[in-house]
Amino acid sequence: MHTLKDQVALVTGASSGIGRATALLFGQEGAKVVVSARRGAELETLVAEIAAAGGEAAALAGDIQNEEHAAALVTLARERFGGLDIAFNNAATTGAACDTPSLSRADWQTVLDTNLTAAFLGAKHQLPAMLARGGGSLIFTGTFVGYTVAFAGMAAYAASKAGLIGLTKALAVEFGARGVRVNALLPGGVDTPMGRSFAPTEEAMAYVRGIHALQRTAQPEEIARSALYLASSASSFTTGSAMLVDGGVSVYRG
Repeated sequence: MHTLKDQVALVTGASSGIGRATALLFGQEGAKVVVSARRGAELETLVAEIAAAGGEAAALAGDIQNEEHAAALVTLARERFGGLDIAFNNAATTGAACDTPSLSRADWQTVLDTNLTAAFLGAKHQLPAMLARGGGSLIFTGTFVGYTVAFAGMAAYAASKAGLIGLTKALAVEFGARGVRVNALLPGGVDTPMGRSFAPTEEAMAYVRGIHALQRTAQPEEIARSALYLASSASSFTTGSAMLVDGGVSVYRG
């Protein structure tokens, strides 16, 4: 059963990790997928994999901080596949890990521009395309960091992702009556390149695994399945949520 049959989905940060796994899964579930990231070669490989599995996809490399790129992705979805029904705004950065007095304004701004402002710019162009189709599902990748748990040295990341939850709630209220559902997906630790950059040694990874109730981190495909739930009609009465998919890191006090 293809749960996203005849749907058009956009996935950012699709060259690796959660975004890549989600684009593959959306394609398998029948969606026509537009994928974005900065690395064009990786995107073309992803498009080929989706096609090899019987799906359809198109790629556009670029920087999500750029509003022209956000607009161009929606234009590609419309021109290539006829519109837009689902947008998974997933691209993000953790930024530099350092104590707050040492954090430069430029580094602070880069994290906010990537994690929060880019999500706003994406939604700004995605929403009209969804409304033209009678509704849709808008999803942001948040995190438990800054929501239920905080870590020293990650002030910009926590602030940007907390702001994303506020944006999610505001858009859910603004567009719910017009058929657009808006949710934030909040993963715990995930075995991705970004996750491994946060915990680059085996000792650090053991610590990250140990703070989860499940005593492990997630595979990207596990988070992708939760994104599929929010994208599909299975979540038809879910909007404005900050949905934890965090392996119990928010509740574990072992």
